[in-house]
Amino acid sequence: MSFRPFLFVWTIVTLYLVIMGEASTPSYIKYTTVTGFFLQDEPSTNPGSFDYTAVNFGLIDRPYDTDGEYDPRAEKTQWQRFEHQVFRYNRQSGRNVQYKVIFMGRHGEGYHNVAESFYGTPAWNCYWSEKDGNGTVTWADAHITEAGVKQAQKGNAFWAKELTEQKPQGHAGQSLTIELDRCLSTANITFSGLHLPSKRPFVPEVKELLREAIGIHTCDRRSSKTYIHHTYPTYTFEAGFAENDPLWRPDLRETDPATEARLKTLLDDVFSHDDSTYISFTSHSGAIAAALRAISHRPFSLVTGAVIPVLIKAETVQGSPPSISIPASTGAPSCTANPTPSPTS
Repeated sequence: MSFRPFLFVWTIVTLYLVIMGEASTPSYIKYTTVTGFFLQDEPSTNPGSFDYTAVNFGLIDRPYDTDGEYDPRAEKTQWQRFEHQVFRYNRQSGRNVQYKVIFMGRHGEGYHNVAESFYGTPAWNCYWSEKDGNGTVTWADAHITEAGVKQAQKGNAFWAKELTEQKPQGHAGQSLTIELDRCLSTANITFSGLHLPSKRPFVPEVKELLREAIGIHTCDRRSSKTYIHHTYPTYTFEAGFAENDPLWRPDLRETDPATEARLKTLLDDVFSHDDSTYISFTSHSGAIAAALRAISHRPFSLVTGAVIPVLIKAETVQGSPPSISIPASTGAPSCTANPTPSPTS
């Protein structure tokens, strides 16, 4: 009899340890691209000549498994039927699996893009990218050019057309944007004035990690939180967003594997805390390329102002994540030729 209280207490302690052990079991999110829905997934699609506005965002014209139950009279649009297919995926998936559609849009042409084209990539990387400008044009936290404005306006017109003709219920969902001005401006022009559902107004959240490779290039050094709020007063900020850029350094630049790891962290945050099935990113070529690598998507380079939608499967896996090697940040490359040649007569 004297052992019973001890056994009871030991049972409770053992149960607590088991529960705590289960709660502390490591896990990670594994991402894969669900192919067969977008032309951008297909190896035969050429990124250099692809125009998302000419082909319904790239959504492939095809039947779905759920058409019989959802659209027996063939009255729904392609996007409506696709949305129902995604809805069914989420409804039938286990508790550790979820699906989201992310529209990854590259900002419109910026003054830094013009400068790199003018000076050439080698001279840009070894010299000009470290400057705030050239005395005529400023590209620190680069703004978009008139051509970039037109690219964003083209996106706005296409979104308006899609909302009217395709009548989607979800794919103008949560909007996330990077804090660099060219992305903030592109998102503002692209989504302002659209007839969005009242439950999903255009109120983008500014995210620190959704940015280009960090360091050295002044075009990738963000302005202050005060400037962003003053210029884009309707935008919101993620929790803990700092007043000044805490990540950019003038002497070191992030490597590609480090950028991919950072974008994976961003995706983990989005998939863990955002209930939206449809999300829009307004970001950069390098950041989008890193995100595509993180979800095992084929490489697909975007021209300025372009968009790529992807259907992503996220599975929470028990255990430790695969180990990865992330090279240290690097300095600027050395110039092999004079980046500031004298004008020729």
